[in-house]
This record gives sequence, structure tokens and C-alpha cells, in this order.
Amino acid sequence: MGPDLTVLTVNAAVVALVHTAIGPDHYLPFIVLAKSRNWSLAKTAWITFACGVGHVASSVILGMVGYAVGASLHRLEWIESVRGGIAAWCLIGFGTLYAAWGLWRLQRNSPDGHSHDHLIRLHAYDHVHNPRTGEEVSMTPWILFIIFAFGPCEPLIPLFIYPAATSGWTGAWIVAVTFSIVTIGAMLAIVLAAQAGLAWLPTRRFARYSHVIAGSTIALAGGAIQVLGL
Repeated sequence: MGPDLTVLTVNAAVVALVHTAIGPDHYLPFIVLAKSRNWSLAKTAWITFACGVGHVASSVILGMVGYAVGASLHRLEWIESVRGGIAAWCLIGFGTLYAAWGLWRLQRNSPDGHSHDHLIRLHAYDHVHNPRTGEEVSMTPWILFIIFAFGPCEPLIPLFIYPAATSGWTGAWIVAVTFSIVTIGAMLAIVLAAQAGLAWLPTRRFARYSHVIAGSTIALAGGAIQVLGL
């Protein structure tokens, strides 16, 4: 590995760490959903890892295809920007629906037992039934994966294209793998540390509002990405 590629690789690691840390969409959805749905550390880790892989893989594939067909860096960055906007709105929509579903649960479990038909329909989006066993299968992890797979890693594209042009595919892969490992590792570290920390906090009095809080937090995270461009 030449000195230029070494500098690019170190730079990719630093950018990945900062990009993940300042982007609440990289960890807040997993933290609040793990708390509201009582996920174990292992389940949270697997879901976070899978979403992280989908998140970075989509940008790596776009960079590979773009470089192979000779697409300009400006065009690739524009595509990533459009994808980022759509992913942010998906987070906003998902969070809003999830919060509404949480409100329906609160209303359904209220002392008077009153519920509203238009809120009952929201329950259907949360799960599907296994056709063989009839058991409920939560759709939440799959929805998260789709959103994260569609969401871009904007800094990765220029970090991928430059070494591809100067050091060939080997250099591009080294930078891309380094960026991916640091991004996913930072996501896991932040999410699991937060989940372990929340387990020690006295949050029982807010437990019945956990789904509403989770959905609202996810929607706000998507809004922050859309407005601030984090």
C-alpha cells in the first residue's frame, strides 16, 4: 500500500466515524425501537448490522457501476443526494405511522376500552402472518432494512472514485471496506452502548408511551436529516 493510498484509507476511517456519529439516523431508530419492542442485545446487534451492511453496500455498488460506465462524480453525488432525501422522508413516514400505531395501542388499552376504526387499520402494517404456522412476523426490522439499504453513504462515493482512478480497483476496495467496517462498527458501538445504558435508567413510568416516543423520535431524526442534511 503506497503512501497516498494509506492517507486515503485513514481519511476514509475518520470520515466514516464522524459521518456516523453526527448522523442520528444511523443509530436512533435502533435505540428507540430496541427499547420499545424489548429487543435483546443480540437481536439489536443483528438488525443494526444487517441495516448497516445494506446502507454501505448500496453506495459501494453505485460507485462500482458508476465508475465502470464512466459516470461523472457530480452525477453520482446527485443520485446519492436524491436517495438521501427519499430515505429521510421514508424515516419521517415510518416514524409517523409507528407513533400513530403506538397511540392506537394506548387507546385500545385505555380504561374505557374505546378505540377508533381508522387507527385499527394501522396495526396491519406492523406484522404479517407466517402462511405455514400462522404466527405473527414483525415487519419492523424489514422496513428498517429497506430504508437503510435505500439510504446512501454520501461521503463514500468520492472516497471510492478517487482511489479507483489512481490506484485501481484494489485501492478502491481497500478504502470502501475500511469505510464500511468503521461505519458499521460505530453504529453497533453507539446502539449497543445506548441500549445497555437505557436498561439501567428508571423508564418504567414511560413504558406505555414507548412506541409513541420511538415513532416520534424516528420521525424527528428523519426531519433532522432532511432539514440539516446530516
